[in-house]
Amino acid sequence: MVSDGQVVVKFGNILAKHCLDQRCSMELLRATEHTQSISSQLGIVARVKAVTGESKASSELLLSNVQNLIQAVQHVLRAAEAACVKGLGQPPADPEEEEVAAFCQQWRKNLTQHRAKEALNSDRDELGLRKTRGAKAEPTLISLVQEQPPRSRNIPKHPNPRKGYMVMDRHL
Repeated sequence: MVSDGQVVVKFGNILAKHCLDQRCSMELLRATEHTQSISSQLGIVARVKAVTGESKASSELLLSNVQNLIQAVQHVLRAAEAACVKGLGQPPADPEEEEVAAFCQQWRKNLTQHRAKEALNSDRDELGLRKTRGAKAEPTLISLVQEQPPRSRNIPKHPNPRKGYMVMDRHL
């Protein structure tokens, strides 16, 4: 979990660096810093628990930190969505940054296609408001990350996202 948190932090920092909107970039940086702190805390708590053994208090503290890390990761991904929608500048030739940009472009393409489909096939009530029943939810970065199958150990560390692999080093 700790290393997955660090992967999300790296992802968020890359996006923040290339985000064209200053407010989105700052929000993404705040979210990644928070995730970094919680991830570090979780690592410390896990090491202490490993040394001290089983105790109810340490187990509760570990669980609480895991839940906080999950919430922090979700915050980073929501901020990353906003950054992607606002627009990203061209990343340099760094393979990791290209990979992140390709992942975000794929999500944005999915979102655009979803919105276009909804506009063409939307069910409206008599007031012109969209009906919520039966409406398909918009794609999110969180759902895109969750859809990825767990990766095996023989897959290269930085695969090409155009081949269907996920951006992060591990499945969240």
